[in-house]
Amino acid sequence: MILRGAIKGVGRLTKGVVGGYRGPMLKAVFPGSFDPPTNGHLNLIERASSIFDETDVVIAANKSKDYLFTAEERFEMISELVKPFSNVKVFLWDKLIVDFAKKAGARILLRGVRALADFGYEFELAMTNRGLASGIETIFMPTDPQFFVLRSSAIKELAGFGGDVSSMVPPIVAIALKKRLGSA
Repeated sequence: MILRGAIKGVGRLTKGVVGGYRGPMLKAVFPGSFDPPTNGHLNLIERASSIFDETDVVIAANKSKDYLFTAEERFEMISELVKPFSNVKVFLWDKLIVDFAKKAGARILLRGVRALADFGYEFELAMTNRGLASGIETIFMPTDPQFFVLRSSAIKELAGFGGDVSSMVPPIVAIALKKRLGSA
């Protein structure tokens, strides 16, 4: 027996059946600047790909923000890094993330948190997004412990001083940092 509409407001149904029940398809949006993409980002993407039917990684293209890498460069790096995950797609977006989620038919925004300081900021952002689009939920996912201290800004600073960031970022990102900063 297939129960349709068992969870109010959740759209399409998955192809798989669990315990005789065909559940709703869950699509998540994982937004961020990804400047640069880190192993922590990849950890969250990998875990999201095993939880959600589809995960859209949405790279911010905010013209009022200064980035080390262009939106296109970040798009290329993330696209290469997510190739192993057939249910992950990558997009560039220069508008409100809730507008992307609505357009994509996603009801979940996935946000990574490392520490309490992250949570305060992310909670305020979640409340703002909820006010803009009450049908979209924000789910906070902590990074695995080995990625606890990885902040993109700290990685860029360390790489700029010639520090070894190879344990913090995927190899293609380490190469891109070295080319951009002349070290890493």
